[in-house]
Amino acid sequence: MSSLEVLDLSDNNLSGSLPQCSHNFGDSLLILDIRRNKFEGRIPQTWTKGSKLMVINFSQNKFQGWLPRSSAKCIMLKALDLSNNQFNDTFPSWLGNLPNLKVLILRSNKFYGPIKTPKANYKFPSLQIIDLSYNSFTGRLPLKLFQNSSSLRFDRAEHLTYIQVYSSFHLRNKHQNYRWDGEYSYSMIMTNKGVDTVYSKVQEFFTAVDFSSNQFAGDISKSIGNLIGIRLLNLSNNILTGCIPPCLGKLAKLESLDLSQNKLSGEIPQQLTQLTFLESFNVSHNNLVGPIPHGKQFDTFQSSSFEGNSGLCGNPLTKKCENIDALLSPPPSSSQDLSSPLQFGWKIVVIGYGFGLVVGGTIGHIVTARNHDWLMKTFRMRQLVKRKAG
Repeated sequence: MSSLEVLDLSDNNLSGSLPQCSHNFGDSLLILDIRRNKFEGRIPQTWTKGSKLMVINFSQNKFQGWLPRSSAKCIMLKALDLSNNQFNDTFPSWLGNLPNLKVLILRSNKFYGPIKTPKANYKFPSLQIIDLSYNSFTGRLPLKLFQNSSSLRFDRAEHLTYIQVYSSFHLRNKHQNYRWDGEYSYSMIMTNKGVDTVYSKVQEFFTAVDFSSNQFAGDISKSIGNLIGIRLLNLSNNILTGCIPPCLGKLAKLESLDLSQNKLSGEIPQQLTQLTFLESFNVSHNNLVGPIPHGKQFDTFQSSSFEGNSGLCGNPLTKKCENIDALLSPPPSSSQDLSSPLQFGWKIVVIGYGFGLVVGGTIGHIVTARNHDWLMKTFRMRQLVKRKAG
């Protein structure tokens, strides 16, 4: 089958290893879809330079080991989906030189280690959907992966088109003239708004980053504010620290933001109320404090979006911001102002007078008790002197 363009074996019960002879398909193959089977073992290093493959979908099998480095030769590749397997490898930064790669799904595998800054020739220029969730990646968030991605860094016009591959076959002979036209739409599964969502078609303008359920640490870099085209951002279930960067308020197209299950601290930035497309927001189980912002989309979120932060207060939580309300309440009137200088001085005088009266009375009692005879004698003498003078 040296002229094969589409090989779709998805949703079967096929098992065993992938045949080594797959390179015999030649350079004509555009689609290789073997998802949802029981294939296992390693993927052969079969891709050759000049391959026309646009979509490779190996998801939901039992593949193991390293990714084939020969896939870097598939310069026409648009989507690579390896989710839900048992691949055990580091991040494939060597895929960054593929000029057309839009979708990279590595979800639910055994990938590990830090994701280092790509080399100069590894720029991922077209990347718009990346899902690294449920692996063991470490280190800081690899936001520099997107510094050259036009899809994530710019807000593109929305046209109702999908990530698709068109294939056609034309056969002519003496007896018949046969033409077959095929349209293959890439589909995937991603977690959106806390729910695993099946995308039977993926729109060209859809942009998403899912780094959840790894071991990423450190703070969220301010450079995340440059991803103004992003619609879905999931950084949940890591060990991120520091504050929520206010620059997230620049992501005007953001529809879903999940920062839950981390160690973030500080207040929720008021700038996030500018996200008018935000439908799902979750910062639960962090170390956040202060009042929950109000206005626009924030008035629609449930208490579950904020639970697990003992320092947060205000609607929709039952904990009210009492201290904040006290600080913001108007000052008391002059008749009730107990902190004025006059009131304060008058109180000191009264306290001092009372204190002196008590101390004086106590000392007088002691002197009287110990010198009663002398006191009486002195008092009577003065009385006699006064009487004689009178």
